[in-house]
Amino acid sequence: MSVWRHEPILAERIADELLLNNDGVYLDATLGLGGHSGFFLKRLSAAARVIGLDKDVSAVNMALKNISDARLTAFVCSYLEAPKIMERLNISSFDGAVFDLGLSSYQLDDASRGFSFLREGPLDMRFNNNEGISAADIINEWPADKIEEILLKYGEELYANKIALAVYGARRARKIKTTRQLAEIIEKICPHAGKIHPSTKTFQALRIAVNNELAEVELLARMLPKILLPKARAAVLTFHSLEDRIIKRAFKELVSSDDWRLVNKKVIEPSREEIISNHRARSAKLRIIERKI
Repeated sequence: MSVWRHEPILAERIADELLLNNDGVYLDATLGLGGHSGFFLKRLSAAARVIGLDKDVSAVNMALKNISDARLTAFVCSYLEAPKIMERLNISSFDGAVFDLGLSSYQLDDASRGFSFLREGPLDMRFNNNEGISAADIINEWPADKIEEILLKYGEELYANKIALAVYGARRARKIKTTRQLAEIIEKICPHAGKIHPSTKTFQALRIAVNNELAEVELLARMLPKILLPKARAAVLTFHSLEDRIIKRAFKELVSSDDWRLVNKKVIEPSREEIISNHRARSAKLRIIERKI
């Protein structure tokens, strides 16, 4: 198996704000290839621990190879299962948690995963290839109005109706099995808008629907009181407006209870230099919240 590496976004800023206890136990709730965890462990003491969670078994295996540090313990599961993992490991609460809600670099670069319209691969998009429905199932089996609905809801796609009807027509002739098949259907009916590829919003919407992403993001903030110590912080990186709006609203609700405070009232974005060196950082937004008591 090839081993990819991932350049963690805003790693230094997150570490500065999150790692307040050098001997603490921290949660990397979206381990990916271990970019943030590896950065954290270089700063933390020999007594510290990082617990990494990810739905993607390949990502977890690669993270363990990339880091190779006994202080990292990793599990293949959703971050919503953090309370169960804590119970299993006899951890009462974490000193901090990071949630990187973007795709890992390898998920985009590995054509066999089906996340990218730029590469020919099976139309899959599942974080865990062994569970749930694939993007191909939605595209080939769902009625046109349901496809239109998810394109509007999860992609905010202006041409949702045209795309859904085009997909419905195309699949009657032959099954749409690959990423490029779908992209070519979209390219024929949707104009290019500057640097944004016409397939971008459709692929985003399908990925969100396949992995039930927004429903999990909605539950993220509700889980924080169960997993964080007083004075501990949670850092959340989002990469599109739908996720960011959910986190912004959820953090506002937590703060209204007076048990929490926003560490940054204004969203933190990568510097121009970081975006130049890592173009996938360009849409990142970071919000950090602290449990007061």
